[in-house]
Amino acid sequence: MPNALTIVAAFTAKPGEEQRLRDELNAMIAPSLAEEGCLGYQPFVDPNRADRVIIVEEWASSAALEHHFSLPHFKHVAQVLDEILAEPFTLRRLTDAPA
Repeated sequence: MPNALTIVAAFTAKPGEEQRLRDELNAMIAPSLAEEGCLGYQPFVDPNRADRVIIVEEWASSAALEHHFSLPHFKHVAQVLDEILAEPFTLRRLTDAPA
């Protein structure tokens, strides 16, 4: 897909908030996958650090991702993340490398 992009988002929970972080991010899977333009949305837990979660997302376009950021389920999780993260999350936008 020519304009597709992959997002790698990294999160670090405050001590004691590890399970809540996993729960909140897992709650994002179904509504995100239901969005037009969402091609994949998968959280991963770092097996060496229970406080770290990585989400790998695939979007059909930047416009689809921007729309995702405007939806109620994203706004909800963003508000919760402000309370439970030890540091701001990082977001990397990746595109296919030219052949």
